[in-house]
This record gives sequence, C-alpha cells and structure tokens, in this order.
Amino acid sequence: MKKLNCLHVVALGAFLATASATGAYCQTTSETTTSSTTTSAGTVSDFTPSVITVRSESSSSPVSYSYSKTTTYVDESGNPVSQETVRSGAPVTVYYTQDGSRMMASKVVVHKSVTEMAPAPAPDPAPVIQQEKKTTTTTTTSGQ
Repeated sequence: MKKLNCLHVVALGAFLATASATGAYCQTTSETTTSSTTTSAGTVSDFTPSVITVRSESSSSPVSYSYSKTTTYVDESGNPVSQETVRSGAPVTVYYTQDGSRMMASKVVVHKSVTEMAPAPAPDPAPVIQQEKKTTTTTTTSGQ
C-alpha cells in the first residue's frame, strides 16, 4: 500500500472540495436479483431430450419443465440417481424456477412407485375356531 504525503492529502482535499462545490458525486447503483424455487409433484407423462412433462392431481392439464445439464436427479433420500430413472409413470417432485415463460427444472426427485416397493408381508392367517355343538339327551325311567 502506498503512503500519502502531505501534498497528496492537500490535493485530495482540494479535489473533494471542488467535487462537492460542483455537485460531482460518485454514485453507485446496485441491482438485486431474487429467484425463488417452486415445487410441483405428479407423475411423468413424457420425458424428451429437453422437456419433462408431469401430470398432477392439482392441475387439469400436464405441465412441461425444461431441463439442462445442471439439473440434478435424486431419490427420496437425496442420493443421486441416473436420468434414466425418470420415465413415463414415475412419481416425481420437480423443483423449478420461472425463466420468462419457461419453467426450468433445477432438481427432480424420483419417488419409489408402488410397483417398485417391496411387497408387504402376508398377514398371519387368522386362527380358525371351530365350534361343535353337541346335544345330549338323557332319558331316565323310574321303576314301579
């Protein structure tokens, strides 16, 4: 770092005084960009090289999301899965941002479908209870 001597300080002071007298100020501007991620869950109805189309119960028509090389694909635990796991009929949650009129998928969570889940163990058979009803008739004769 360079040290300023008295001459530099005086020159700087004179410049600042002139700048303030003439109204010359240095203005800074800043721009804040906010982006929010939205999620949508449903079932994949189509998966092409650039668009994933999802049908959800909350929407009457399927919704299309663009995706790119940076889109990540994970399972429910957050573990990476291959893009090939996204296929028609797969339940998914899509995390996306709005980019103009386009919805851009940033992450796709692939859920286990009912057919992929291990079958539930068969319940123990209920005990069979058999009831027998016996009727015994006893006849006694008394002597005369």
